[in-house]
Amino acid sequence: MNKRILDLEVQKYITANLSSDVNKIALSKSPFAGISAAELANQIVSKNKAEKKLPSWFNTAQIYYPPALSIEQTSSEITADYKARLAKGKLLIDITGGFGIDSLAFAKHLDRIIHCEINEKLSEISQYNANVLGCKNIEFEAVNGLEFVKNSTQQIDTIYVDPARRAETRKVFLLKDCSPDIVTNLSGLLEKAERIIVKTAPLLDISAGLHELSFVSEIHIVSVRNECKELLWVIDRGFFGEPKIVAAALNEEQKEFSFHKAEMNTSVVFADHLYRDEYLYEPDAALLKTGAFNLIGNRYHLKKLHAQTQLYTAPDFQKSFPGRIFKIEKISAANDLKKEKQLAGNIIVRNFPGKPEELSKKYKIIPAKDDFFIFTKNIADQNVVIQAKIIQFY
Repeated sequence: MNKRILDLEVQKYITANLSSDVNKIALSKSPFAGISAAELANQIVSKNKAEKKLPSWFNTAQIYYPPALSIEQTSSEITADYKARLAKGKLLIDITGGFGIDSLAFAKHLDRIIHCEINEKLSEISQYNANVLGCKNIEFEAVNGLEFVKNSTQQIDTIYVDPARRAETRKVFLLKDCSPDIVTNLSGLLEKAERIIVKTAPLLDISAGLHELSFVSEIHIVSVRNECKELLWVIDRGFFGEPKIVAAALNEEQKEFSFHKAEMNTSVVFADHLYRDEYLYEPDAALLKTGAFNLIGNRYHLKKLHAQTQLYTAPDFQKSFPGRIFKIEKISAANDLKKEKQLAGNIIVRNFPGKPEELSKKYKIIPAKDDFFIFTKNIADQNVVIQAKIIQFY
């Protein structure tokens, strides 16, 4: 950690150059003694990445940023705040502390947090920033978190772990291939703590995760602005039974959809006809990840368009629905679009032959903010185009 970067003039320079060409800065001579051009460029890149992901950090003076990769891999503030409410007890140990975003969120809910990070430089940066942000109940240990827990004699209530999702240069899809290996060490960790929270990438298959992990009481699928960000596996010592699955859409307003797996064994009503002025419902990415397609229709009293199309319709508008909602203005066959002129709207393709860019070119459709062309199939397996105006984005 180069503390010269915290000098007032250097901080002013970083802020003033947030819109500058960082490649040019990195290749130029540094205007400050003891600070390389590469270090300045990294601070600018990382701070820019933090603007939307970590607004509290971005808007706080004197924050020291780690390499950009650490910003990319860390939780966002909004997802960190969500997972913090899943912790229990007084003491939580974060065994993969990283930049410290999750630890700071946990610190708002628990009495004491121990942040373990094997990278000494990153541990030092995290501790410094915690002090700048006024957080006093986190202890920082530059150690292997797994070994720290194994050797601890403290009464631990919750352990949090975010395993690295890569092995060498290839993507991995099994938890046992991640680092630390939570699968192999699970029984030992449960001897130390009553609850373990594991964060994984959303690409992990839920059934595969349940096959690898024992005592899973809850699975939280977290999305932000219709993009799945992470899966949270809540593991409780001695838990037996069916885990609760929660799809959490985190936007300006948080919306949740929760159920137990047995509830998925239900039928759904199909829409035998589409009507103008009714509403079209498109589930949020977190809901789609659950695979509970029939249950979504039943829970919100919606009719499904097609067995292979996760779109629904209803005569009423339900603001509580986690996902996009459109008001149908016109239903037509795709060939009928060729007769129309000056078509404007965004294109959604669901269970329809063709890609958005191909259809845009074919039917000469230009983008528009609130108008949409939804290319899909109806229950009769016919290709249809629904022209609609968006009423709810998230």
